[in-house]
Amino acid sequence: MRRQVFGQIGKLKPDKIQEYIELHANTWPGVLETIHKCNLRNYSIFIQGDSVFSYYEYIGDDYDKDMALMEEDSITQEWWKHTRPCFIKYAITPDSEFYHDMQQIFYYE
Repeated sequence: MRRQVFGQIGKLKPDKIQEYIELHANTWPGVLETIHKCNLRNYSIFIQGDSVFSYYEYIGDDYDKDMALMEEDSITQEWWKHTRPCFIKYAITPDSEFYHDMQQIFYYE
């Protein structure tokens, strides 16, 4: 098991900012269970205006497999029906639709 860290950025639609905040203030237990089952830890989301930054650590052995499990989870799919419409499509690269993965350049423990 190797610890990997991820940072992501995204932009919210101005009229969806409060809805996004409220959704995360009341995150569904099934979504949290899936996050845990898929080996994500220390998941944090930060907001400033319409900008969103998220951070999480992955502690599993196969990130792609775990992310595929998350995508297949019916509760998570339903959750995304509520959260994804809050985002402006933020395509910095062709593979980023709602948020963009950032490159870690410094870590100090």
